[in-house]
Amino acid sequence: MTAFDVALVWLDLAGVFFFAVSGSLLAARKQFDIVGSVLLASLVALGGGVIRDIIINAGPPAAFANPVYVLPPLLAAALVYFLFANVQRFTSLLTLFDAGGLALFCITGTVKALSAELNPFAAVLLGVTTAVGGGLLRDITANEVPGLFNARDLYAIPAFLGAGLTAVLWVSGTFSAWTAVGVAVLVFVFRVTAWRRGWHAPLAVRGWHRFGLDSTGKSRGLD
Repeated sequence: MTAFDVALVWLDLAGVFFFAVSGSLLAARKQFDIVGSVLLASLVALGGGVIRDIIINAGPPAAFANPVYVLPPLLAAALVYFLFANVQRFTSLLTLFDAGGLALFCITGTVKALSAELNPFAAVLLGVTTAVGGGLLRDITANEVPGLFNARDLYAIPAFLGAGLTAVLWVSGTFSAWTAVGVAVLVFVFRVTAWRRGWHAPLAVRGWHRFGLDSTGKSRGLD
């Protein structure tokens, strides 16, 4: 295994850990037991990678072929079990850890697709799928509105940005561990800033309005 492959595995494991913590935090907020916490952490942390490896026909998914991928979800569930009582007021932690996983997975998913000789456009799509797939499974399992479909937030767009930049760097021959870190930081900041400032994409039909309050303070829906 080359140094580049080792760096890619570490990036992937970091993404797994960040997503796993977000899953365990959501499980704690939903008052799941410890088994539910581990399972939800595993689902969000490994789901996107499993989808990726199946699509590119890479053999057994890395989550099953390498036992080390089991450790981050277990560690995340243990950390939340012992620490959540002290941090439960910080609801933004879930979004922060989710943003960290998103930032790393959009890179590793794109790189693995490019390494499997997919064209850059397909690689970007697979990178985004890797980044948002686990979160989608987590939210559906926990009976939450998936962040991917939240009209008041940006979720897939930061992933598209990271995957697109990764593909450009790869094709231009300038992709490295340092540029990967730079892309991850950019995606993380974009995702968190969009969440804090309430940035959102246009609705599916021009002229529709978002649910909320109008200028008079009365509730309104879609026109």
